[in-house]
Amino acid sequence: MQCEMCGEDKELFIADIEGSKLKVCKKCGRYGKILSKVVEIQEIPQKAVRKEPSVEVLEYVNEEYPKIIKQAREKRGLTQEDFAKMLNERESMIQHLETGKFEPPILLAKKLERALNIKLVEEMQEVHESSVKDDTESLTIGDVIKIKKK
Repeated sequence: MQCEMCGEDKELFIADIEGSKLKVCKKCGRYGKILSKVVEIQEIPQKAVRKEPSVEVLEYVNEEYPKIIKQAREKRGLTQEDFAKMLNERESMIQHLETGKFEPPILLAKKLERALNIKLVEEMQEVHESSVKDDTESLTIGDVIKIKKK
């Protein structure tokens, strides 16, 4: 076990240091009153759990959405006004979509896909690998505070 002040692996004692009970080595015990010796309980080592990498699917709108939407609408012979009524949206929004001033949210892009029978939403997979942190790299109080010399 490690000293909670300096982090050294030595024989540990429970000490009252400034009102707190800490597990410290004999050297760090001089900063308070040593109360008792720490009895070590042997722990059964556990196998490191290996997590499988998680896969996240991200959806995004194709960068050429203005051209795709305009061509599909014109191919069906619809005016912007008729198309807006069909989608139950404003005509100005259709104009902004076709000029590229407004990028549609995923839900609207899917609505456009269904109405025009086109593909706007694309998927990209991201793989996140998780790492198992080792307990020996934990911080001690000594890493955080500075000890005053008397």
